[in-house]
Parts: sequence; C-alpha cells; structure tokens
Amino acid sequence: MNHIEKKPLSQLGYQFVDDRYLPEGRNEYYLRDQQRGKETVHRKLKAGEIETLVRNDNTSDDWNNIFVDNDFDPNLVQHCHFFGMVRIGKLEPYFLEFHNLRLPVGLYNSTIASCDFGDNVVIHNVNFLSHYIIGNEVMIANVNEMAVTDHAKFGNGIVKEGEPESVRIWLELCNENGGRSVMPFDGMLPGDAWLWTRNRHDQALMDQFKNFTEKQFDKRRGYYGMVGDRTVIKHCNIIKDVTIGTDAYLKGANKLKNLTINSEAGAPSQIGEGCELVNGVVGLGCRVFYGVKAVRFIMASHSQLKYGARLINSYLGNNATISCCEVLNSLIFPAHEQHHNNSFLCAALIMGQSNMAAGATIGSNHNSRGADGEIIAGRGFWPGLSVTLKHNSKFASFTLIAKGNYMSELRIPFPFSLVVNDEHDNSLRIMPGYWFMHNMYALARNSWKYVDRDKRTDKTQHIEYDYLAPDSAEELLEALELMELAVGKAQMQQKEKDKAGKKAIQQTGKKLLLEENAKVARMEILGEQVENSSRKVMLLKVHKAYPLFRELIVLYAVKNLLQQAANLDIQSFPALQSYLKQCKRGPWSNVGGQLMKTEDLEELKQRIRKGKIGSWQQLHDAYRQLGERYDEDKLQHALACLLHLHQLSPKELTAAQFKKFLDQSVYTFGMITEGIYHSREKDYLNPFRQMTYENNEEMEAVVGRLEDNSFIQQTIQVLKAYKKQVKDLIKKWEL
Repeated sequence: MNHIEKKPLSQLGYQFVDDRYLPEGRNEYYLRDQQRGKETVHRKLKAGEIETLVRNDNTSDDWNNIFVDNDFDPNLVQHCHFFGMVRIGKLEPYFLEFHNLRLPVGLYNSTIASCDFGDNVVIHNVNFLSHYIIGNEVMIANVNEMAVTDHAKFGNGIVKEGEPESVRIWLELCNENGGRSVMPFDGMLPGDAWLWTRNRHDQALMDQFKNFTEKQFDKRRGYYGMVGDRTVIKHCNIIKDVTIGTDAYLKGANKLKNLTINSEAGAPSQIGEGCELVNGVVGLGCRVFYGVKAVRFIMASHSQLKYGARLINSYLGNNATISCCEVLNSLIFPAHEQHHNNSFLCAALIMGQSNMAAGATIGSNHNSRGADGEIIAGRGFWPGLSVTLKHNSKFASFTLIAKGNYMSELRIPFPFSLVVNDEHDNSLRIMPGYWFMHNMYALARNSWKYVDRDKRTDKTQHIEYDYLAPDSAEELLEALELMELAVGKAQMQQKEKDKAGKKAIQQTGKKLLLEENAKVARMEILGEQVENSSRKVMLLKVHKAYPLFRELIVLYAVKNLLQQAANLDIQSFPALQSYLKQCKRGPWSNVGGQLMKTEDLEELKQRIRKGKIGSWQQLHDAYRQLGERYDEDKLQHALACLLHLHQLSPKELTAAQFKKFLDQSVYTFGMITEGIYHSREKDYLNPFRQMTYENNEEMEAVVGRLEDNSFIQQTIQVLKAYKKQVKDLIKKWEL
C-alpha cells in the first residue's frame, strides 16, 4: 500500500527541515541563506504590489513571506501560487531568447514553494518548483516537477543526519559483485577511482578514502538545489535533488534525480531529449543526448553519452564518448570511444585511448561460479568487430584484437600487437608490433588526435597520449625478453632445454635474433602462458618485431632527451654522462591516465595512510606536483631503458655510441613517418576502395587528395624538424 501522508495546507513550503535536525537558535532557512552567499537586499511587498498580484490571479499562503527586489514589477507575475518564503529579484519588461526560444521575463502559471530567484528570470508553466535557488537570467519552461528534499545528496555517496547506512550510493566499478565499490563524489578524478578500486587489501587506505569523502560534504539537512546563471531548462518531466551549474542546457529529459550537473560559461553541459539520469555526477562540458540511461555513474569533464547509451555503475573518463552501447561496472580512463548499438562492456578497467568496435562483447561470459570476473586493458585497447572476450583477461598497451570468439582467458604481454583467433588451425596468433608494420597512420594520428581534442579546463592530472611512454616502453622491454626466450626454446632441443636454465635459453634466443635474424623468420615460435588452453599460441614476424622494438626504445630515449636537454642544462656529452648517473629504470603505473613511477605511487599511498595527505584536494595537489615532474621522470626512465637495452653503464657509453643512437633514431623516425604515409596510401591504391568512384577525380573530391592530408603533412614537417635537432646536437656536442 502506498503511504500517502495528509498534512495541513498551511505547512506546504514550510518545515523543510525537521526541528530535531536544526542547530539550536537556527531556523529552516539558515543553510539556504549561506548558499545564497550574500546578505538579503529584498523587501516586503507593498500594498499596491499585492493588489496587482492578486488581480493577476496569483495566490500566497502569506504575502508577508514574499520578498522582492526594489526593481520588482508585479505585472510580470501571473497565475502563480506561492507557498513558504519566496524571494524574487529584479523583474523588468524584457524577453529572453535562447536557441529561438523567446519568453517574457517573469513568473507565469507556476506553483512555487520556498525558492529564491535572481534577476530577470523566466519561469513558465512549472507545475511544482520547490526549494531551489535560481540564478540570474535563468529560463525554466514547461517542467512538471522540480524539487529538492531536505536530505538531498546531489549524487554524492554520503549519508545525511538520521539516515541509515543502507541509503548510501556506491559505484560498483570493475567488478559486478561490488568487491571494488567506491563512494562517488563531485570532483572525483580517474586517478581517485583507480586508487580506490585497486587497493582493496589495504584497509588503512580504504578507510582514508572513505574519510576523505565524508569530510568533503556536509551531513546537515536542509541544502537547497542550485541553478546557476543563464541556465536554460525546458520541457522536462521530473527534476529532483539536482544541482546545476551556470550556462547549462536541459531540454526534454524524462527524469533527472540525485545529480550534480557541473557547467560553466567556458564549458557548458547539455542534457537532451528522453534522457534518464539517476544517482550521478556530470562533469563540466558534458553532453547527454537522445534516450540515454545512466544510473550510479560519474561522467568526467567533456565526456559524451548519446543515442540510447546505457552507463550503469561506471566511471567515464574525460573526453570520452559512448554512443548507443551498454556499459556496466567499468572504470574507463580518458579518451575512450565506443559506438554502435551492439557493443557491450562489463566489469572492465580500460586504461584510455581505447576504441570499441561494433559487436564487441567484453564481458558476461564469466568462467567462475560468481559474477566476479574482470578484464584489464592497457592504453590503446581496440577489440575489433564482433570480438567476444572471456574474464579474466589482461592486455598490454595498444592491443588490437581481430574478429573472433575467444573462448579462453588471455594474457597478452606484447604491446602494439594484433591478436587473431585462427579457428581453421585452432591456434591463437599474435603479431607483436603490428601497428608499426601495417597501420602506422592510425596509431600516430590517434596520439595526435587525443592531444588536439583534450578540452579539459582543469588539467590536474597530466594525461599521457604518446604511444611511446614509460608504460609502453616497459612492455617493450618485457616483450623483447619474452621473444628471446621463445626463440631460444624454438631453437633448442627438449633435452637441451631441460638442462639449460631460463637465462641460457634467453641468451640463445637473443644471439639468434641479433645475428641470424633470417633464420628466425623460418622458425615456428610459440608463446607460453598467453592463453588458458592447450592449443598453440603462434608468435608471428618475431624477426621483424624484435629489431623494431629495440629501435623504438632508442627513439624513445633520444626524443625525450632532445625535448628536455635545454631545460635540464644538458649541453654537452660529458654533461649527459653525468646526468645518466641519476637515471634508473623501474616499474610505472597508469593512475587514471596519469603515468607515475610505481615508487612514487607507493610513497603517495604511504602519505595517505599516515594522514600527511588528508583530503581529496590534497591528493589532487599531489597529482599536480607529480605531473610537473613527469617530463624529467620520463627522460630519466627513457635513458635508463636505453642503457638497459644495450647493457651499458653510464661510464661505458661513448660519444661514438651515442652518435650511433642519434642516427638510428632519425632512421626510425623516418621509417615511422614513411609508414604513416604508406598505410594511408594503401586506401588510395586499393582497387576495391576505388571501385565505388567513377574515376580518381571523383575519389579525391570525396575523400580528398593524399598530398593534401594535413596530418601527413604535419608529420613530414615534424620529421624535418627532428632531423635538424639531431644534426644541431651532433654539431654542438662535437660527436
């Protein structure tokens, strides 16, 4: 049975906060007055104004509780019913226009309970507007219900005074059984979500994160909803417990409940037709359109949901787009693209710069007796058309997965690889370095695109978009060792392998790869502990991938040195040798798209445990400080990787060797630039691509001339500049 309470009409608009939750000497308006942030300049109505209001078919339970600005025009309030204390700002005989919506300033045909209005607002046909503080020049038209409760939390995972713990909202990220749940809060960065989900065994850390969130928000009841200046709301059904920033645009939404919608003049947010959003936080500059359903979610700034997308129990990172698809229980780092109605993503940690193709199913085929499987994918994850993956699986950076049904768990440690399920031969095939060999244009353009499209106004976290970075470099070095081991095992007889240790096998493989590469090309090379099955895992083109990965490490080191040498006063080869003494290699972590040394991450966590970092804001300050050091940390890591690759100490590196590395980096950079051109050129030379056009002129009119491709031209110019940098360095350092 529905519990419907019957109360005196005289109470409507009053007793917003129960007396037991009011501090001594305070009334129900004390938090409302604090939120307004200014002393009242309103006055009571004059007798003539009341007479005009009554004549215009307005009613109030008590006209003494209506307060107005000195420039209030009572003729601009018509057919309204007021309950409780209402304060109205300046009303002048103008109309406001937004996107061809033209409405006169004033309050018309609305029921209003205990609200504050700024100057020159437009309130038309709002069936019930309750407990809101409305900014200046706000337009609200044709809304069924817009109200706030005394215990509104505006999407934050907190509990108000007198509420049971059971009402707290949790986001069940990365895992369907809730084992990695976090308390959402306005301002949560991808790094915050990652730290909270990945350290479940560390109870001290978990307690601190909960404490940070509790401290950030007031538990007192009685906060009003806010609508910032110049926000436009039209044709919406239900808006309940929602606070909205300035310059937002809400049109045709079905239901918005328990939300914070961040918006500002430089980064306005929009919510469109048919959308239903419940229990969440919408970041600055977000767009939500056309039938979207989002429940228990956070959208970081400048992210988009559209065309019926479903986002449930998930965090969507900055500058990401989900269109049509369904996403559950996932933590997604910045720069994610997911389109097409039949893409499904569940219980996953996707570490950014990712793209989900049509029909890709990442989840739902669990292999345990509970819904507790997980998938972790490094940067640049790209499951192709109709890919299905099984939990648990883990993928290195920039893994491309070809169409297929992958029936077993996977661990792909090779970055930049193509993974193919060969059903004909019943084998798994992996081509390390695929992107550099066959699709360099897409890899390079994506890195450029993400930088170009990063619209964040708050760049607290330094997001890495370059495909050559500490995380991928560490994976390159690991992949080199794995290839050496695999080639060594392919070369040796079983008896030899049984006698030899891992190091000896690896040395055998390395010698073959460096000295008899052509022989390696003819060998069958198998991967181990890659797939949870008994079938073969074939490593393809290892003879090409191995030297390529070594060249990439050299390029990674030299590029970063050229970028940072002047800043760090490395002006000669002896200065470089001296600098190399402080360079060391170690593991790195991707903390919400921000790369940091794992040792720095451990120190960060220790400071949190000990209370030296005592709030989310202080943690965000720490992110910013680490971001400021990132370029130098990356350089030190890159140089350490170079020394490790060639088994050199800083003293052993000679000027001649370093000149060789410089020349090699120019060659590699040139090869990459050439690969960018040729991988795009294939689209123009492919006769099957050409057959939909009558001639070359028509094709160029539709897709543009290859020579006019702005990205290709840009890469050519970057290569020229790089060559000049290297040439100048060789001359300056007298190498």
